[in-house]
Amino acid sequence: MKAVPSLLLLCGALALAMPASAQLRLPSLPSLPRELPRLPTVSPELLPQTLAALQDRRLAAVRELLRRHADQVEADPAGQPVRRQELLLVSPPAALLAAALAEGFVLLREETLAELEIRQLVLRPPPGLGTAQAVARLRAMDASAMVDFNHLYTPGGEVVPTEPAATASAPPRLAPRRVGLVDGGVDSGHAALAGLALQRWGCGGAERPSAHGTAVASLLVGRDAVFAGVLPGATLLAADVYCEQPAGGSAEEVARALAWLAGERVAVINVSLVGPANLLLAQAVAALVRKGHLVVAAVGNDGPAAPPLYPAAYPGVVGVTGIGAARRVLPEAAQGPQVLLAAPGSEMAVARPGGGYAVARGTSFAAPVVAGLLAETLAQPGPQEAAAALQQLARQAVDLGAPGRDPVYGFGLVGEGLRVAPERVHARSR
Repeated sequence: MKAVPSLLLLCGALALAMPASAQLRLPSLPSLPRELPRLPTVSPELLPQTLAALQDRRLAAVRELLRRHADQVEADPAGQPVRRQELLLVSPPAALLAAALAEGFVLLREETLAELEIRQLVLRPPPGLGTAQAVARLRAMDASAMVDFNHLYTPGGEVVPTEPAATASAPPRLAPRRVGLVDGGVDSGHAALAGLALQRWGCGGAERPSAHGTAVASLLVGRDAVFAGVLPGATLLAADVYCEQPAGGSAEEVARALAWLAGERVAVINVSLVGPANLLLAQAVAALVRKGHLVVAAVGNDGPAAPPLYPAAYPGVVGVTGIGAARRVLPEAAQGPQVLLAAPGSEMAVARPGGGYAVARGTSFAAPVVAGLLAETLAQPGPQEAAAALQQLARQAVDLGAPGRDPVYGFGLVGEGLRVAPERVHARSR
């Protein structure tokens, strides 16, 4: 087990592993590089063909999204998906907005996220000006302004259907807690989620269940005769940022969802989504961290040598990697200073929309294990309380890999006994 004797020691360990701006307490907003540095390459024996296929799945999904929905989605200069002909301004000065409108930019949407002290605007470029050119134009008009693409964020794992549930028993770990979720829609009619306290946000109040959102929700609060999440019976505040739309999961929608959860004073928020650095998302996350919320995020599955993914790599976020049954990190999992903790992330039973269970794999499904464990001890947001809850969980971590905190396992493995094996929830193997 990890030995973390005091809060000061934990913060000191974080300080040694990360820049000063990335410490747990009140990090300053980072200056975001336009090009992200790559981690050191991994030796060929650690990258078999199966690993290459695993870590290419998200990128393949992005390519397919760009191909099928070119009318709504395009790529930024780095190849990341963004909403076509949209750009974000974060709390812009009045002079810049006036100059942009005078040049033919069109204000599509404007919203003040009071809970995060952010004003977000969405503009459309003038006719004949591409989105990347428009971003460059506004940055040239005011180099200090926060101008960015409206990036899209994608799930950090996959769900594979299995046979219907059998009749067995799994004793629930009841806990009257609240936990937040930013993801796809949740199937509230599933046996593992039916009757639970669920507050939904997004989609105009309509329920649009998704496989990923339902799976993560079940790992957080699900309970059934054959299944138990980390906090069965807890209240789930679930924000659907996709609503079955091809251009769903944008930075704009994620920021709005985070503002809702901040207003509801949800102490722990799970975000099993991944994507590039974005100025609006960075501001939203930094505001939550300052207020003492714990944002728990999957580090992603693009491989150990891939650039960091966000929001997991933002300062103050609890980045989570996935572990297989043999206590080894998933070969497709990201590595780096953003990894804070590890949790089970493969061969996990999860609820699937419409009933029955599925097998999940990926860092997406490790994150809710950590989020649930933190929500057990952190009922209200607060900087000191959040640090204490994280310290307590770090003390329980099983040290894996190099002694002490490392870029593969972070402080170590937690929640090992909370994985529900797939064979427990289906009648027979396929």
